[in-house]
Amino acid sequence: MSAPLLSVRDLSIAFHQGGRETLAVDRVSFDLQRGRTLALVGESGSGKSITALSIVKLLGATSATYPSGHIFFKGDDLLQAGDEKLREVRGNEITMVFQEPMTSLNPLHTIEKQIGEILALHGMRGDAALRKRVIELLEEVGIPDPATRLSAYPHQLSGGQRQRVMIAMALANRPDLFIADEPTTALDVTVQAQILKLLKELQAKLGMAMLFITHDLGIVRKIADDVCVMQKGRIVEAGPVEQVFSNPQHAYTKALLAAEPKGAPAPSNPDAKPVVTGENIRVWFPIKRGFMRKTIGHVKAVDGISLTVREGETVGVVGESGSGKTTLGMALLRLIRSEGPIAYLGQRIDGLNSKEMRPLRHDMQVVFQDPYGSLSPRMSVADIVEEGLAIQKPDLSAHQRREIVAQALADTGLDPAAMDRYPHEFSGGQRQRIAIARAMALDPKFVVLDEPTSALDMSVQAQIVDLLRDLQKKRNLAYLFISHDLKVVRALASELIVMRQGKVVESGPAAEIFAAPKSEYTRALFAAAFSIETEVQPA
Repeated sequence: MSAPLLSVRDLSIAFHQGGRETLAVDRVSFDLQRGRTLALVGESGSGKSITALSIVKLLGATSATYPSGHIFFKGDDLLQAGDEKLREVRGNEITMVFQEPMTSLNPLHTIEKQIGEILALHGMRGDAALRKRVIELLEEVGIPDPATRLSAYPHQLSGGQRQRVMIAMALANRPDLFIADEPTTALDVTVQAQILKLLKELQAKLGMAMLFITHDLGIVRKIADDVCVMQKGRIVEAGPVEQVFSNPQHAYTKALLAAEPKGAPAPSNPDAKPVVTGENIRVWFPIKRGFMRKTIGHVKAVDGISLTVREGETVGVVGESGSGKTTLGMALLRLIRSEGPIAYLGQRIDGLNSKEMRPLRHDMQVVFQDPYGSLSPRMSVADIVEEGLAIQKPDLSAHQRREIVAQALADTGLDPAAMDRYPHEFSGGQRQRIAIARAMALDPKFVVLDEPTSALDMSVQAQIVDLLRDLQKKRNLAYLFISHDLKVVRALASELIVMRQGKVVESGPAAEIFAAPKSEYTRALFAAAFSIETEVQPA
């Protein structure tokens, strides 16, 4: 066998804070050949992302040090490389897609400008050629009607669409090594299948190697040749995917493979009190063109949807990225403008202004899809979780607020002793749990959960589903659960709404729809989610 494209040897990574050294990666070694895919899997905080970031020394500006190890790429030790060599390698020979695209995309530049800059930096010239290539890349990653999206800004795209733009940027210069840190986290199951198929096709065409970081073991089965299982900074098991998955040797690997959300929600109670209702809800965004910015049409993000969310009930909302799921949730919370009656506990709220809505905010909470963007990097975890308490419940003492924070963190599987740390000191999955704790600390009645498990590994997903189910039972909470992970939705939702292009494709009791979906589109979603071997194109 030829020399590996990437060879990591005895790599250790330590962080220094407060005079203490914490070993985040402990003597990790692996090889990656051209044309092959190696997956790093493990729970949040196991060291997967830190290992990947170290390959192109993106930890250099932090308090990280390398007590031991070498990272050989094409024979050169990148740990010993200077800035000029690293600039030559980054973005050209090695590219990376980070877990959260919103923090990587410039909010002030259009999609065309950002992808075009990558191409121009590496030699492509001419506005027409650049535009043509940008459109081709957007088509490759499944952006519909890409020519009309060139002038869009990141905030005008859904989470899944932003992730696809990042993948297009990473693949623009046809790298030798593509590092993907949870690249399909924000994508629905049908687009996931498309992206994985695209990456495999590009890999076969270019001989590209992939280092794939994920908590989704189903994806590992689909795309990876080899797998390394990480726990607490160490590789505890490694080998070909089929061998490791069919005959795991380590107890931790066995636990990962067995972990998935279990149980089923209680059936809906039609006599339960409605908490939130909406009738014929519409959210249309204008499409403007020309010098005078004339409106030439509308993006019908939510187009005539009616629903009821009752006490103790979870309504699941599923569909492809860009189908309007999140927009619907934000409209119900009155965080964006919409048309159509919306009521909370029988009170019309669609006509209320922000001041009039303020007394209701502690009852109506949201867990956002992106824990990176929703947590202030300048605030400690305690400050983040208790911020709402200080505003909504000013009579509480500082000690009482801190006790509530501690309990909220414990309920979401975090150590209350860590409440004085900052978000950057936590993994992506841990940050998502902080966001859930912030919402639950206010003891709400209605919670919009926008992809609350998307950043979590399989074992923690199961814990969070159990937690949400327990909290719902104890507090009689009403949930609107937005997700592309149909396994999680099946475990939690008693009612289901399937959306496509702003409209309802199918709705009703979740158990009935999962057992016998009537719509061809719903069947395509389910096939992509529950059948590893089935390749499904969107209907």
